[in-house]
Amino acid sequence: MSEPVTWALAGLAGAALGAFFFGGLWLTVRAAAASKQAALWFAGSLLVRTAAVLAGFFAVSGGRWERLLACLLGFVLARAAVLRLARPPAAAPEEA
Repeated sequence: MSEPVTWALAGLAGAALGAFFFGGLWLTVRAAAASKQAALWFAGSLLVRTAAVLAGFFAVSGGRWERLLACLLGFVLARAAVLRLARPPAAAPEEA
């Protein structure tokens, strides 16, 4: 496979990892808000999400820094996407 294709696939994998990580965080916040054991939710979620993402970075990179960088870029772009999707809708302007 050519290097640009490999980098693009690494970026897509990073986006998937980012969606998993930040989407999982969003779900954790929603679940913890209704729970009496919020600290347990946050700690458990952090451990699972971090372990999965680190394992994914390791697997995608294959020891190549270029792939790791592409994966990290996809991860950061997924963060921006999840922030945009999870934002509450803007309130309608009031008429005078």
